[in-house]
Amino acid sequence: MGFDIHRLAKGRPLFLGGEAIPYPLGLEGHSDADVLVHALMDAMLGAAGLRDIGHYFPPGDPRYCNISSLELLGEVKKLVAGKGYRLVNADMVVIAEAPRLAPHVEKMKKNIARILEVSEGALAVKATTAEGLGPCGCGEAIAAQAVVLLQARSPE
Repeated sequence: MGFDIHRLAKGRPLFLGGEAIPYPLGLEGHSDADVLVHALMDAMLGAAGLRDIGHYFPPGDPRYCNISSLELLGEVKKLVAGKGYRLVNADMVVIAEAPRLAPHVEKMKKNIARILEVSEGALAVKATTAEGLGPCGCGEAIAAQAVVLLQARSPE
């Protein structure tokens, strides 16, 4: 399971699932701060018995400044494969009061599926609100959770 949360800020683009979402605020962070992809990466790393994304992609490292999280997801895929696993499926949810994400879900799935080389049917991306509670509910942040199933690769 993976979780991530980032504060919303002016002057930043909003990326979720590798998709640029039109919105006046973006997510604060060293990379593109894509909480959906970050939660997915942490879930994959954890399921493979590896460390969290901050270990592999330190936030102060200039190589990762404003980098696309999809690029980092490709690196996580390699790390997980190196441990002998492949992704079977992933269930992900974004928690945000705004913007409305339903029109973007299929594009998010397509972006993630392309990087992980899985069918879009192996991915679920959902969006929910926090009903006005906490930092997500007050419109101060966006969070995401992901749960993955990995399978050991068969020896070739």
